[in-house]
Amino acid sequence: MSSFERFEDIDAWKKARELTNEVYALTRLDDFSRDYGLKDQIRRSSVSIMSNIAEGFERGGAKEFSRFLTIAKGSAGELRCQLYIATDQGYLDMAQSGKLISEVSEISRMIASLIRYLRSNKESC
Repeated sequence: MSSFERFEDIDAWKKARELTNEVYALTRLDDFSRDYGLKDQIRRSSVSIMSNIAEGFERGGAKEFSRFLTIAKGSAGELRCQLYIATDQGYLDMAQSGKLISEVSEISRMIASLIRYLRSNKESC
């Protein structure tokens, strides 16, 4: 794994950005758009993934970056949970839910790999 020049170069951030756009699009629809609590929370957790990757990177050290990546990974878990809630409430069908859960799980694995890399190399970004 090479070092990054900008957080926009990080694949996990790119995928989190795509996922956030999907979440925003789906939460604009029908009954989902009127469930203000879940809609806001699911949006916040998706935004938190990409925001924490960016913030950690910009802090400029492997230790800080790793800490913010763990927060981003936690937000990925939160988002996955909220996707199950949205599915149980009928806001997402099984195909939509499965696709999004798969995407967020992949992002979570990518973040975990980046954390392991940072902790094993103890290098700054």
